[in-house]
Amino acid sequence: MAYMESHGLKRARPAELVPGTVSVITARMDYLPRSTPEGWQALESDRLSRPQEGIVSVYARGRDYHKVLRARLQKLSDRIATELGPLGYRVFTDSAPVLEAELAARSGQGWRGKHTLVLNREAGSMFFLGEIYVDRALPPTAPTSGHCGSCSACIDVCPTQAIIAPQRLDARRCISYLTIEHAGPIPLEFRPLIANRIYGCDDCQLACPWNKFAQRSALPDFDERRGLSGQQLGTLFSWTEDEFLRYTEGGPIRRIGHERWLRNVAVAMGNALRAGEDADIRLALQQRAEDPSALVREHVAWALGI
Repeated sequence: MAYMESHGLKRARPAELVPGTVSVITARMDYLPRSTPEGWQALESDRLSRPQEGIVSVYARGRDYHKVLRARLQKLSDRIATELGPLGYRVFTDSAPVLEAELAARSGQGWRGKHTLVLNREAGSMFFLGEIYVDRALPPTAPTSGHCGSCSACIDVCPTQAIIAPQRLDARRCISYLTIEHAGPIPLEFRPLIANRIYGCDDCQLACPWNKFAQRSALPDFDERRGLSGQQLGTLFSWTEDEFLRYTEGGPIRRIGHERWLRNVAVAMGNALRAGEDADIRLALQQRAEDPSALVREHVAWALGI
């Protein structure tokens, strides 16, 4: 992605990003909600069979992980400094051009799966990554070997064929990128493939056999917030900007803003209409046909087939 590319070699050379860095401590934090039932992968996949329901990626249903993990890494750093004495450090969690997955793999957190995510034999891939850059030499930990074998489940299941080869992802095709990072119109070729996914996509993780070992979070922060899971598209599309901000307060979804939220939901509603006529969805779309945002209007028109 452009913001990563623009930082050049700083991504691969920690001391250029944070002068004085000698070692990197990597950490992972599990995020499956505490109440996640057994067989959760199949239950999550079943949501695709309910086109009127909006699907929010599992990690985004609770509190913003940036805040949670950063705060915990900060406390860990302070404890390390208490033990070792004066310590120069800086913490990261998806907040800078850091090659998090590569650092995690090299430090033994797991191996890079064919979907490019880090996989751990005891925890699958349902975890966040964070780093502490320190100015102290620490004993290195060895990387682990890969255990994907001949499995290609993640590649086969990807709706947009974004995993173009093992460990190679074309972000421009990825539904997570398109619904979160991408700011403009969603390319026409991908809209039908997005189905009812309105924020992110978990398909490659749901298909991965290693995620039967995914760990539940010990924290209440990642418990599902009321109104974000299992909600009908029409309800989500009716949110005013104030309601959007209220329902997403403290969560990662707020980062995309109300306009992109409506864009995403409009695409899902258009796909729901194509799956079968629904008068309520059509009426909800028509009510935003003259939305002040050109981006929203364009996606509503597509959804209505205009």
